Amino acid sequence: MRWLMRWALRGALAVLCLVALGILAFDFINPPTTPYMAAESRRLGGVSHEWVAIDAIAPVMQRSVVAAEDANFCAHWGFDIGAIRAALDAGASRGGSTISQQTVKNVYLWQGRSWPRKALEAALTPLVEAAWSKRRILEVYLNVAEFDAGVFGVEAAARHYYGVRAADLSAGQAAYLAAILPDPKDWSPLRPSDRVRRRAAQIRDGAATIAADGRAACFAPDA
Repeated sequence: MRWLMRWALRGALAVLCLVALGILAFDFINPPTTPYMAAESRRLGGVSHEWVAIDAIAPVMQRSVVAAEDANFCAHWGFDIGAIRAALDAGASRGGSTISQQTVKNVYLWQGRSWPRKALEAALTPLVEAAWSKRRILEVYLNVAEFDAGVFGVEAAARHYYGVRAADLSAGQAAYLAAILPDPKDWSPLRPSDRVRRRAAQIRDGAATIAADGRAACFAPDA
C-alpha cells in the first residue's frame, strides 16, 4: 500500500507540474490549436484560423466582446459571482461563464456540459488568472473563439464575413461579430435575426459604456 501511495503521489505531482507548465507556456507561446478546433478540422477537412496579436485587433472589437460576454471582466478574478447567481436564477436559458472560464475551456478542455469538465474549468481558471494578464486572456480568447462552422478567431471571422482585417473592423461590425458568439453556427452577422440585431445594438452601447466608465482599462494597450 505504501508503494502504491508513493506512486500515486508522484503521479499527481507530475500531473500538477504538467498543468502548471502548460499554463505558463501559453502565457508566452500562442496555442497552435485547441481540442475543439482540432476536432472540427477533422470533421470539416480543415478550418480557417489566423493568429493575430491583440494590437492587431480593433479596440472596439475587444470592447464589444467584453461588453457581450463579460462586462465585469476587469473586476473579477475569473468568476463573476453575480452572473453565476443570475444564471442559476434563470435556469438553462442563461450562461454565467466569464471570458476567463471560456478561454480555459477552449484552450485546455473539451466542449459540452458535464460536471467533470466544469470542475476542471473551475480549478484551472484561477491559475490562468494568476499567470496571465487580463490582456493576454482576452487576446487568446479572441483568437480561439468560434465565429462560424470552421471559422476560428477574430481575424478569420473579419475576413470571412466582411473581407477586412480584424484591425479594421468598425463599431457596427464588431458588435455583430460579438453578438453571434453564443450560437455562431446558427446566428449570422450578415443575415441577422431580430434577436441578433437587438443584441448587436445593446453590445454597441455597452462597448461605448465600458470605454467611458473604466471597465476596459485592464486590457488597454498600456495595461
